[in-house]
Amino acid sequence: MNRIERLQAIIIQLQSKKVVTAAEMADRFEVSLRTIYRDIRSLEEGGVPIGAEAGIGYYLSDGYHLPPVMFTREEASALLMAGKIFEKHTDKELQTHFRDALYKVKAVLDGNKKEALETLEDKISIDPFGWQFKDHSGNLMVSKIQSILPFKKLAKITYHASYSGESSERIVEPIGLCFYYNQWHLIAFCQLRNDYRDFRTDRIEKLEIVEGDFSKTNQLSLQNYLDKLQNGTDLHIVKVKFVREFTKFIEGIKYQYGWVGEETKGDFIEMKFATMSLEFMARWLLMSGKNFEVISPDSLISRVKELIIELQETHG
Repeated sequence: MNRIERLQAIIIQLQSKKVVTAAEMADRFEVSLRTIYRDIRSLEEGGVPIGAEAGIGYYLSDGYHLPPVMFTREEASALLMAGKIFEKHTDKELQTHFRDALYKVKAVLDGNKKEALETLEDKISIDPFGWQFKDHSGNLMVSKIQSILPFKKLAKITYHASYSGESSERIVEPIGLCFYYNQWHLIAFCQLRNDYRDFRTDRIEKLEIVEGDFSKTNQLSLQNYLDKLQNGTDLHIVKVKFVREFTKFIEGIKYQYGWVGEETKGDFIEMKFATMSLEFMARWLLMSGKNFEVISPDSLISRVKELIIELQETHG
């Protein structure tokens, strides 16, 4: 990217957010902070009304906009690729919103780019056999949840708990959406439990916005919650030794089970996982047959042995 292209991209980035830090721009364009400061000065000298908040970042004055920007073929192709993945990870409502947005992108492309995009669309398929992604054809409430997140709105949910098989009503203070283990999760402060809770959105039977909002100054951000979860006692650190030749069969799915690192040791690969459920981990590991050995924790070793005994009793 040459300097002219970078200057234009900086203006677009400034239009995309209320305030943008110099560090954000430096990271995006892989240049130094000094280069970003020079670029900002150049834009100001060229008449672009850029404001600055000391210690916070830069912003464009209200009312200033670039003319509509044309997408490059590479940018449009990237959005098409994102849309293919998006269809597998979201419900029908969000898929419709994204599809409508993609139509608008296609509408501003010239003839050659449109033709290339149409050809590309037929040549990309994500998980065509349904082996990796769960069917999200129902309503996962994701669109409704994301619509209230910026405004700190209270929500009343009817939630079906898998462990009890019962449904209950909760008033919650949503702080974020998170996707892991192939599921969307609403992270929220639950007024019933007086603590933060993780709600799988496919188990939310009903969600409605209620009167009032919340403005706790000490409320956790989504990242605060995830950091606390990772560093707290809710996560179990698991070490497993796999036969090296076997690991090619779990390469694509180990991330879904909390993989955080590995080390090769001769004919074996020792992997480290962070999981919230040792039961979940034990049952997954048994699928590996004789190709694994649990190193720690002892509680997981015991549970694997118990499951093996159950299998022996059932199948002789």
